[in-house]
Amino acid sequence: MIQTIRKAWGVPELRKKIVFTLLILLIFRIGNAIPVPYINTTLLGNYLDSMSGTVLGLYNVMSGGAFAEATVFALGVQPYINSSIIIQLLTIAIPALERLARDGGEAGKKKIASITRYATVAIALLQGFGYYMICKNYNILEQQGIWPALVIIVSFVAGSSFVMWLGEQVNEFGVGNGISIILFAGILSRVPNMVTMGASYIRTKGSIGCLWIALLIVGMLAMVVLIVHVNEAERRIPVQYAKRQVGRKMYGGQSTHLPMKVNMSGVLPIIFAQSIASLPATICAFVPKWQNGWVMKHIFDTTTWPYIVIYFLLIIFFSYFYSTIQFNPIEVANNLKKNGGFIPGFRAGKPTSEFIQKVLNKITLFGAIYLSVIAITPLIISACSKAEQLTGISLGGTSIIIVVGVALETVRALEAQMLMRNYKGFLN
Repeated sequence: MIQTIRKAWGVPELRKKIVFTLLILLIFRIGNAIPVPYINTTLLGNYLDSMSGTVLGLYNVMSGGAFAEATVFALGVQPYINSSIIIQLLTIAIPALERLARDGGEAGKKKIASITRYATVAIALLQGFGYYMICKNYNILEQQGIWPALVIIVSFVAGSSFVMWLGEQVNEFGVGNGISIILFAGILSRVPNMVTMGASYIRTKGSIGCLWIALLIVGMLAMVVLIVHVNEAERRIPVQYAKRQVGRKMYGGQSTHLPMKVNMSGVLPIIFAQSIASLPATICAFVPKWQNGWVMKHIFDTTTWPYIVIYFLLIIFFSYFYSTIQFNPIEVANNLKKNGGFIPGFRAGKPTSEFIQKVLNKITLFGAIYLSVIAITPLIISACSKAEQLTGISLGGTSIIIVVGVALETVRALEAQMLMRNYKGFLN
């Protein structure tokens, strides 16, 4: 990865793209340090610390702590991610949107992108209003009234819209996926604070503290290695194309393969499952008397075993749900049949689609179990010990998957850019 970045830096045009991307990230970090007026950030930080197992805690992690600081970019990329997921699901559910995405060409893509932008603003408006109501109900506001409410909500909506625009600028003039890179930067911004807390723990505990920190770091590295291997893994189904004669020329006859990613759904099943599993805790956050109830303490608390089991099952369910939406075996089989391709040992049409569906179910199960293990390992560690509270180092499976996935995606984008410029030797 480092070698690829170094060689990309040697290409003047790619160097400009990298510098532009870094400039966008600098603007994003500056925006994360600009506070919104009329909010007591100390009281807000204390409140969100108690809500670490809810959707609010998830938003705080994804924004790099900006959510707890009530900055202009507090909502971060969450409204855009939510709107993208909603529009993607609606594209499958609504025939008109499906036709627009499939047959609309470049104009159809622009139309769907425009719809996604409007949906982002609408979701940011709802989330900004919800943010204001939380601050109002828990006496976190420094001043009450219509004007403070308007300033707070408009600031959050404008900040979220500006972050979306920054991501689009990276897509056009920078390197990689802009929204993913901004999310990547937000998660990594928490690393210095984790290092500081870890160093403080070592000074307090001495050699025992060093042992705990070393174990946590080894665990992180092991998770990174596992994530890299599974992200790059794919099941290759052999495909043979029949020979056909057109005029005096013979076409086809070559052998190739149909690649199927083991983890084709990425981190989305974890995000969906985390949002659903933390919904009861989020509802209880708005009703203080419910927070100390038996159900909340023994079932929906993130350190309890019932919550871990529910979380595990939800990840498996959403993995199958998303792979079913993303990959259509019948359509793939029909495309192979139209192009004269077939899978050796299976007739074209229904037998081919059934075989592809069988393979899809197997690799989806493996990918779902992999995501579940990555996601629940930190919860099991927290349930069995107080490692995160004592050391300040969090083994967030979701965060690690996002960071590693974005890093691999960005490196592949750099390699593709160099390949288009006939740059040789970077694959060695």
